[in-house]
Amino acid sequence: MSELARFGNLDIDWNLSPEHAVTMYLEWGNNDWHAEYPPVRSKDDISTYFVVDTWGPKPVVRLVRRNSEKAEELVTVDLPEHLANRWLHEHGDLKGICEPTEEIKAWLRKELGHE
Repeated sequence: MSELARFGNLDIDWNLSPEHAVTMYLEWGNNDWHAEYPPVRSKDDISTYFVVDTWGPKPVVRLVRRNSEKAEELVTVDLPEHLANRWLHEHGDLKGICEPTEEIKAWLRKELGHE
């Protein structure tokens, strides 16, 4: 069983980017009520989403659960070699936290059993 499969029961927000999460949870008042993601109103508003973290020696994927009080990393997994190589080819060695590509999201859905 995949390490990610144990998180298959979670409601993953596949369209939430790290930038949207910051706007929603950290920049209160910087969010439009008519946007895709309305402003957070309480600590009970929770989002669960994936990011690609490229701060280390190779890109990894992190599953994050966030509310207005904290961000919790639920699991960190290495990207398969072919996906890591493609990421590095497309993005170079830029360091940061990024939204997964559609190809990475497809792999994640498969690993979670969401396909």
